[in-house]
Amino acid sequence: MAGGSIIKNELEAYKCCANEAIEFKLVRQESDIEDENTSFKPDMTHQLFGNNESIFGFKDLKVQMFYSAAKLETYIMLKYSEKVSPDTTDGVMPDDVVKVLASKMPSDFTSNLDDFLSKLPKEANFKPHGQLLHSYDITKGGENRVFEIYKAEISTPGFLEYHERLQTFVLFYIDAASYIDVDDDRWKFYVLYEKYLTNGNPMYAVAGYMTVYEYYAYPAKIRPRISQVLILPPFQRQSHGAELIQTFYNECYQRKEVLDITVEDPSENFQRLRDFVDVKNCLKLQSFQKESVQRGFCDGMAKEAQEKLKLTKRQARRVYEILRLKATDTSNKEEYKKYRLDVKKRLNAPFQKNGRDFQKLNNALQPDELTATVNSLTREQRLGYLENTFNDHIDMYRHVLERIAATSI
Repeated sequence: MAGGSIIKNELEAYKCCANEAIEFKLVRQESDIEDENTSFKPDMTHQLFGNNESIFGFKDLKVQMFYSAAKLETYIMLKYSEKVSPDTTDGVMPDDVVKVLASKMPSDFTSNLDDFLSKLPKEANFKPHGQLLHSYDITKGGENRVFEIYKAEISTPGFLEYHERLQTFVLFYIDAASYIDVDDDRWKFYVLYEKYLTNGNPMYAVAGYMTVYEYYAYPAKIRPRISQVLILPPFQRQSHGAELIQTFYNECYQRKEVLDITVEDPSENFQRLRDFVDVKNCLKLQSFQKESVQRGFCDGMAKEAQEKLKLTKRQARRVYEILRLKATDTSNKEEYKKYRLDVKKRLNAPFQKNGRDFQKLNNALQPDELTATVNSLTREQRLGYLENTFNDHIDMYRHVLERIAATSI
């Protein structure tokens, strides 16, 4: 027993956190390789390395995953100070990290740094795939930076091969992500690049992208659904997500066949981003002005939001609640009570629909709070659910309003 414990303790020293071990770079020039400021970490690795997000078999492990900034040529290499030896650990083998990564990577990645560096000069020949939809500038710290958004499709020459590399990032930044079916031409892609100059020549660095699937809507409409949205860490918190969504929106506004726009299982962060963009747009609509929202949600709001902004009724209602909060004096107990009851009335709807939204409640409540059906919940459980959900919504709504206020200064 004692010997087994010693071996187990020794093996623990060879475990490391995959989130910390993996190091990404978007390489524009050779000097970026040694520049620690160009590195960034994954948000998650459980989709590759299990729920514990751990790698076994190495001490001081670094997993270098470098991409050329434009073409996304890929280099993968492991560095470590020590590797577990099966001869001294009862045959225990280290994890085959490269094999795990290779199962999700294009087959042409390299583990030879010289080979990777030899491809960098070809970055100057890169031209974004598809159609340029929007260009904008961001000025930060006195530096002006230019960004462009392109739309590509399955049929866009060369894009499928490019997307095969681009999509590898989603496994590290989007929970429950999966690669899309590239044989389905209803997929549309919106790719964000930074455009910069090197020796007077225009160059590109990928900054993020969005995938959209166009569903059929009877009788002759389509309903685009936003599937994946990713802004890479070096470009986050610079309003690129809002620019990407608004660019997509602007294109939809011009298309009569678009009925409305939906989103596939939005994360909390994406929901806040979507709310921010939708609230900004609805502030320009007559039916969402202060006097209107104070009177309560109505069909006119849903109709105007759908006709002019392609919003679903559900999202229009959410925008209304955010703007109603903005128009509410929360220090006035009676006024805030009316607002609270208005929101809770909507939140209470699943309890009044004989379980139509049962699955959502099942996801929201603890197992011991939910037995067989929605109707089986006690009054206390319902009230607790409503209060917690209301407070969660208010926190998100305030976040959106604070950002709205900051952008209007």
